[in-house]
Amino acid sequence: MLFRTMVGRMPYTILNCVNLGIAATRRSIGWRGQATHLGGYDVSAYCAFVVQTIRFLNCVTNHEFASIRLNALGLNLAKLDSTSHNTSHLQKPLRYLYLMYSENDPLTGPIPQEIPLLDAPLVRVIAQLRFPAVLNVETKREFVAPFQEALRQTYPVLRQEQAQEVAVEPGSMSVKQQLVWRFSDLEGHWRVSLASGFVALETTRYTSRADFIKRLRQVLEALEAHVQPSLADRLGIRYIDRIEGNAVDEIVNLVRPEVRGILGTGAATHAIHSLSESMFELPDARVVARWGRLPPGASVDPSAIEPVNKLSWILDLDMSSVQPRPFDVDALVSEAQGFVERIYGVFRWAVTDDFLRRYGGKL
Repeated sequence: MLFRTMVGRMPYTILNCVNLGIAATRRSIGWRGQATHLGGYDVSAYCAFVVQTIRFLNCVTNHEFASIRLNALGLNLAKLDSTSHNTSHLQKPLRYLYLMYSENDPLTGPIPQEIPLLDAPLVRVIAQLRFPAVLNVETKREFVAPFQEALRQTYPVLRQEQAQEVAVEPGSMSVKQQLVWRFSDLEGHWRVSLASGFVALETTRYTSRADFIKRLRQVLEALEAHVQPSLADRLGIRYIDRIEGNAVDEIVNLVRPEVRGILGTGAATHAIHSLSESMFELPDARVVARWGRLPPGASVDPSAIEPVNKLSWILDLDMSSVQPRPFDVDALVSEAQGFVERIYGVFRWAVTDDFLRRYGGKL
């Protein structure tokens, strides 16, 4: 039996729960009664063992589980998918188990392969770089003119705006007006914003990482050549998804249980506003993740997420670094590329395959 062969490798606490709920587990996922052998292993028994272990000992660390992953037993999905029809009833539970136990920390693990979504619910993507104030940006139009000329072929529409900047400090909050130069494309889908202390690139018509990073490099090169900031104070990348319509009612199928929160319970029918926010510290960056349901007309950030007159659900992922460093275009673009990829990793962790399929992904 598989369980006997694994005794030498399994923590005693896991072995104590081997006999808990195996029969119930089989019934709950519809496995057939007969044993099925792949590569010399009792797959049905193995899967039952892992499932009941997940349910009854979820406090065990990933390190302790490492020896019972499918790949550790030489059982891989490619082999499983190519086996005879009598194992077809095991493919779904085995794939589920494999994904669970090969899952990495979305904040530090490998980045999954990008799956383009033809109808992605991505409403805005923003990159912002903050730098020590260059006052000529506000006071001299002729100082900004070379920057405009460097971008004018791509962003020909120029607007001058007064924007509010909110500064939050311990025990106080202040709001000040600042002049911002807005450079947009003709359709209004892409916009570059330049102020005395920051430059930003944003879009409501995102197509790919490569395109976004290419455009960001163009903006940073223009900034380096014509504004010449000495330092980069903060680099941030933000992706905002918003689900509307019938999909809001199907959210339990579109995102993982940890993200559903109260919306995965019976109380969901009464919830009109339910928002979660988590902040994660990494060695050189910080990730802020917000998700939840918003009532019609509501927004957590009107400047980035325009209110809509219907119930909606948002997934707002923001990654940034706040360590001042010398202004270097290549280094900043490389860092932005890493942020974009890491945010995608968190996005893929948060959503299900049903989400990807619903919005045009091909799995």
